[in-house]
Amino acid sequence: MIVNGQEEQLDEPISVAEFIERRGLRAARVAVELNGQIVPRAKRAETMLKGTDTVEIVTFVQGG
Repeated sequence: MIVNGQEEQLDEPISVAEFIERRGLRAARVAVELNGQIVPRAKRAETMLKGTDTVEIVTFVQGG
């Protein structure tokens, strides 16, 4: 699987929600693109990732 341009090993399919949690990210502060399509927050728990996927994760940062 490719995550933000870097190859990563995915041993088993997991949901987008679980993937975000395992990375220690706050779900409300990230956007996830899977194979060129945005994954809506409401669909993250049911959307599964597999080894052939390309994922982009963007973290929102508040600044002044």
